[in-house]
Amino acid sequence: MIVLCIASVLLLTFYIREGESGPIHTVRAGVTTITSPARMVGAAIATPFNGLGNIFANLTASQETLDELRAQNEELTAQVAELSEAQETATRLEGLLDLRSTYNLQSTAARIIGMSSDAWSRTVTIDKGSLDGLAINMPVTNSAGVIGQIIEVSPNTATVRLANDEQSGISAMVQSTRAQGMLEGQPDGTLRLEYISVDSDVREGDIIVTSGIGGVYPKGLPLGTVTSVERASNAVYYTIVVRSAVSTENNEEVLVITSLTDEQAASDEDVAEANSSPQGTTRDAQDDTSDDGSGDASADGTDTGTGE
Repeated sequence: MIVLCIASVLLLTFYIREGESGPIHTVRAGVTTITSPARMVGAAIATPFNGLGNIFANLTASQETLDELRAQNEELTAQVAELSEAQETATRLEGLLDLRSTYNLQSTAARIIGMSSDAWSRTVTIDKGSLDGLAINMPVTNSAGVIGQIIEVSPNTATVRLANDEQSGISAMVQSTRAQGMLEGQPDGTLRLEYISVDSDVREGDIIVTSGIGGVYPKGLPLGTVTSVERASNAVYYTIVVRSAVSTENNEEVLVITSLTDEQAASDEDVAEANSSPQGTTRDAQDDTSDDGSGDASADGTDTGTGE
């Protein structure tokens, strides 16, 4: 053993002191050249077994490690869900602020905390009541448009009848032609625009908004979009189906409109115009009137003239 150690030291010393062309360097280079193919084959054979070793190590990880990884995954999943919900809430609140600003609404914010569980009525409960200044008949909206109207009030909560409840009726009009009607809920939960005479200009895709007549809803708030217009033989009125502009969900933020300004309510002239020509105008006539600058619907859906 001692002899081998002395020999190794002597060889290392000669190897260091000799040049690149020395005999020991030459021998080493030859051995490397001869054994390289064998080393490459050995590495190729060993690689799959190294991978299997890693897989086996993962499969045989301790239960404690697996529990820790599972807990971290659940925590990250919860954080993603929380951030997504926060983003959705921020988007809804921004929409409510835009709606209130666009229509200059006098309103109180609330949140939906419950929904009707029976098949006979469509209502939601909000978390504000008489102590917050709410009262029966106040309209309620979300960021997309009208939800419904308060029908019951307690000190801390209020019940809102939805627009698609069969007892609901909202004075409405076709935004493009000002044709007057009543948006009514149906037993199956759909919406129909009633009392639109067959000489009115109404088409699929038309936007339906509140008319302001009756003094409950501000005029111009979105209600929905016409999805079908049918005329039965000898009928006086169209059968018009409307897709609601809104949907209601638990924990959703809403606005309760607490009062109307003079500009938001239908004027005596608006009512007289609606009574004299409930069918509204033709689409072309409305466009011509808009070009003349009279009776034009402003960008927020309110009427700046007398043509409601």
